[in-house]
Amino acid sequence: MRRKSVEEINERIRRGEACVVTAEEMIEIVEDVGAERAAKEVDVVTCATFGPMCSSGVFLNFGHSDPPIKMQRVWLNEVEAYTGLAAVDAYLGAAQPSEDRGIEYGGAHVIHELAAGEEVVLRAEGAGTDCYPKESVETLITIEDLNQAVLVNPRNCYQRYVAATNSSEETLYTYMGVLLPEYGNVTYCGAGQLNPLANDPELRTIGIGTRIWLAGSRGYVIGEGTQHDPRGGMATLMVRGDLKEADPEFLRPVVLKNYGVSLAVGIGVPIPVLDEKVAESTAVRDEDIEVPVVDYGVRSRDRPVVARVTYAELRSGRVEIEGRRVRTGALSSYRMAREIAERLREEIEEGEFLLTEPVERLPRDVSPRPMPSRPPHLPRIRDIMTRRVITAHPDESIEEVARKLIEEEINHVPVVDEEGRLVGIVTSWDIAAAVAEGKKRLREIMTEDVVTIRPHETVNEALERMNRHNISCLPVVDEENRVVGIVTRTDITEALRRG
Repeated sequence: MRRKSVEEINERIRRGEACVVTAEEMIEIVEDVGAERAAKEVDVVTCATFGPMCSSGVFLNFGHSDPPIKMQRVWLNEVEAYTGLAAVDAYLGAAQPSEDRGIEYGGAHVIHELAAGEEVVLRAEGAGTDCYPKESVETLITIEDLNQAVLVNPRNCYQRYVAATNSSEETLYTYMGVLLPEYGNVTYCGAGQLNPLANDPELRTIGIGTRIWLAGSRGYVIGEGTQHDPRGGMATLMVRGDLKEADPEFLRPVVLKNYGVSLAVGIGVPIPVLDEKVAESTAVRDEDIEVPVVDYGVRSRDRPVVARVTYAELRSGRVEIEGRRVRTGALSSYRMAREIAERLREEIEEGEFLLTEPVERLPRDVSPRPMPSRPPHLPRIRDIMTRRVITAHPDESIEEVARKLIEEEINHVPVVDEEGRLVGIVTSWDIAAAVAEGKKRLREIMTEDVVTIRPHETVNEALERMNRHNISCLPVVDEENRVVGIVTRTDITEALRRG
């Protein structure tokens, strides 16, 4: 079929002729008539999610007092906001706890109260300067007093998220809620088949500039969210919207017992059905979306996966872990997500909400990196690496490389291309085996999946990498994967002995 355009769909919306359905309805349509016919008949599929999204917040501009103040610290109902901006700008994070009520009240509550039109106590301190002489201020404000109140949420709308359980003998209090001991329960979050990114897993229609429904306001996708992980099926969105237009019903504070505050955010995203492939992806079912169940009883960044289940199984109320039927509970609300999808459908049908085409696609081949373990006092690789590196090319003969190993008294030779970029590595053991087997060229025997390290990393990171991969040498590469050095286990042992 001919690919539709966003502008064609918008023109149909303006004329009141667009066929708009929710993601739930699209499942049945594709099942009944097939993806090809569904792509011809349906113009827009509305998707939505509603649940705790800790990485949310609002930029606020308070206007100038008289005399003016340069706010160095500011509190709203005793919840501190970040003020490292201009004189009367601040960013209030949803997860920030209050100073007088602790984790029972926080930024999420203030955001909800502002959206509801309630009064909030603003208290600020300043150093006092020639142009900003006032040193303190305390006043009541409402959202109408603010010049701007812009929701900017760094990480919302996970494509899917892990489910949580607990193998330990203690009750755990986490951002995934209360986890009972010995696999007493499983908690999960997300709208499954209604989730926007689950309906566009290849990020073909959702990108920078996509207009969205953000808590009742007209919002936009402004980039990939933090910890964006499309490789792992956990893509995220960074979004913005106008708090002055928001409906507080879809910005609800959440207190997670003994953990902290979060903000339940409602987001709706319209997906234009441009072709058959989009129609297929918007017919995803809960049964198709797999979720790893992770054991939070293990106090490690890399927690073990104890089961793999689907959203359908999670929503059924029970899943199986190690032969046991374990009850499940959701932190998110499917009912609210469904309501958002239906409201967005109505707004599009009434011509109140037009679609936008992304100005740029979101990254698709990325995964988040972990925090490095790099204490400042440890030596860096650049301080201990051998800078004169003996290298070889893939087409060099085994005999030539064997000669290099003997003459230079080394055991490892990085293999590089014409521009010095690393393409492989060989060891003296590889060469000995190649001679015995009658191999001729280096490319026949070199290891292509090379474990490397960068000059700024520490000897501890190098040692951990060597131990994990059971190797004794790491080529040192720059940003373009060019070999700039080499470091061995002996080099590291000597550096640690000296240190």
